[in-house]
Amino acid sequence: MDVDISRSRVGGRARAPPSKSYTHRAILAAGYSDGAVVADPLVSADTRATMRAVEAFGGHVDRDERRLDVAGFDGRPGVPDDVIDCANSGTTTRIVTACAALADGLTVLTGDDSLRSRPQGPLLDAIQQLDGRAESTRGNGQAPLVIGGHVDGGAVSIPGDVSSQYITALLMAGAVTDEGIDIDLETELKSAPYVDITLEVLDAFGVDAAETSDGYRVPGGQSYGRDEAYPVPGDFSSMSYLLAAGAVAGDDDGVVVEGAYPSAQGDSAIVDVLERMGADIAWDRDAGEITVRRSALSGVEVDVGDTPDLLPTIAVLGAVADGDTRIVNCEHVRYKETDRVRAMATELEKLGGAVTEEEDVLTIHGGESDLRGAAVAGHDDHRIVMSLAVAGLVAEGTTTIEGADHVDVSFPGFFDVLYDLGVELDEHER
Repeated sequence: MDVDISRSRVGGRARAPPSKSYTHRAILAAGYSDGAVVADPLVSADTRATMRAVEAFGGHVDRDERRLDVAGFDGRPGVPDDVIDCANSGTTTRIVTACAALADGLTVLTGDDSLRSRPQGPLLDAIQQLDGRAESTRGNGQAPLVIGGHVDGGAVSIPGDVSSQYITALLMAGAVTDEGIDIDLETELKSAPYVDITLEVLDAFGVDAAETSDGYRVPGGQSYGRDEAYPVPGDFSSMSYLLAAGAVAGDDDGVVVEGAYPSAQGDSAIVDVLERMGADIAWDRDAGEITVRRSALSGVEVDVGDTPDLLPTIAVLGAVADGDTRIVNCEHVRYKETDRVRAMATELEKLGGAVTEEEDVLTIHGGESDLRGAAVAGHDDHRIVMSLAVAGLVAEGTTTIEGADHVDVSFPGFFDVLYDLGVELDEHER
């Protein structure tokens, strides 16, 4: 599906979907238990992949309108009857890889073309350090993967600058091993707030884990469990597009984003970024509402070491702002669904943006940018698509986003929300 977006003003109230990061972790935590309920989950292409994995390991997931009833495998995943297809979900692949290492037999994990290009090597090496079997069928550290155990715990040394999801995977699996897992980080941890989310979810399911002087430690012999339904908070990564839309194209009343309650999500930093850029933005944390109006923005420097998913949003804001916006510490953003640094540089240039791309820095020269509608590629990446939609709100003429249906990965109904806010758009098949 392609979407045509015309220059528009936006206003009204909107609610971002529940957090994808929390939903993934809550589904698997419920799978590790003997049964639990996940309330207000994000049901998307990615999280359905995690549901399929839980069922492949012997659990069962019943979906109701606003909840998931998960019958878990009680800490001992079975050997799947078939290959687990993780589709486009890198999070699923990684957290399930460590889970598979607990089983007594072999699990095969694969996914689509994009997923099969993403690095898994450090996690495979960590499982091997724990005396598990972990192989890439092509010998390149990428899926398809063959994983087996039975891992009993121990100590691992792993880099922290490739993906925090490796740490999440080991912490979640380590709780139900006999010995627990000690994680020694060889490098500085990138995307650290995502591990904070993991620790928060583990605690909510009765599991102890903690940061140490060298990394992280999760004791073994624990059980996952929760009497009450686990409520999934709103997703700040998804909110970033709505907040950016209000900042660049809001009417006098602006856009009010609901469900914005404080949590461990690092991407709530988008509020601080917008404030530093000069946006008219206010966050009522008690009410869980953020109000933002169209503002004159100025370029800033933003370190995305802990918030890689914000790079596409910030890049678009930079193209609208005066002066330069420098997005630094971003090399790891190249290893997502696509190389998001290259993708944003390429597509903003098509729209008339002035961009300088370096390995670890993306600079958007707002004062030299003049956004005009053009046909742009979504790169089969939900975050690229949604950020380019924000750019389309201010580009002169019509912007056509190819492959726009990929928003289903994290924000099903994204374009319906934009339409309700007043955006002129047309969805059509290629």
